[in-house]
Amino acid sequence: MNSLQKRQMLKTVRLALMALLAIVIVGFIGSFQVAHAQEQKLQETQGAQMKVDNAARKSQEKVTKVADETKTLLDEYRATLRKIDNTKIYNDQLRKLIESQKTEVVSMRKQIEEIKQTNKEIFPLMLRMISNLEEFIKLDVPFLMDERNRRLSQIKEIMDKAKVSTSEKFRRIIEAYQIENEYGRTIEAYRGLQNVDGKELTVDYLRVGRISLVYQTLDGKEQGYWDQKERKWKELSSGFRKSITLGLKMARKQSAPNLVELPVPAPEEVQVETL
Repeated sequence: MNSLQKRQMLKTVRLALMALLAIVIVGFIGSFQVAHAQEQKLQETQGAQMKVDNAARKSQEKVTKVADETKTLLDEYRATLRKIDNTKIYNDQLRKLIESQKTEVVSMRKQIEEIKQTNKEIFPLMLRMISNLEEFIKLDVPFLMDERNRRLSQIKEIMDKAKVSTSEKFRRIIEAYQIENEYGRTIEAYRGLQNVDGKELTVDYLRVGRISLVYQTLDGKEQGYWDQKERKWKELSSGFRKSITLGLKMARKQSAPNLVELPVPAPEEVQVETL
């Protein structure tokens, strides 16, 4: 093979290689373009999927938000219903209370009217009781006269005071009656002044209920008794000295109870006004 033929053959081979290379390059470029197109399509698909996912997420968030708002509204609605029920119960109870108070007001007004009427009736009664008590003390055995008259004066004083209730006035009167009644069941020793032979002396008084009232001078030399029938003091003989001394000790609880001899005047019937 001559050199010319070799050159032609090399040229032919070169052309063939170039053609093959061109084919390979074209194929590679085509494959690259296809792959690029597929990748682009995949990216577009992924982008679309992301948009769908985002839209779905946002939709779910909206649904969740709406559900939460709905639950909140439902809870508020139920709470409102409970408040309404409680308000109804309270109003019913309040209505019953008001009705009860109205009934009580009517009852109280009636009682007030009755009290007013009672006051009109009881006030004259109290005045008669005071008058009778005053008359009784005047006619009674004259023991503790200052104390008893002072108690009576205090009762008379409160009768003119509006700030003292009728019940308190009546209580004080009844209390005075009870004290006077108690005098008739007790013995008592107390000290006071007594006119003896024209002289005012300090003496010891001995009261035995209302049946006997005697006195004895502090030196024990003179003694006397109250004669209720003649309503005056009379002297006692020295024979009563020991009995009176013992009686005074018994009244002061300085001696055990024992029998003592004391003058007992015949009782006088006391006339008082009937209530």
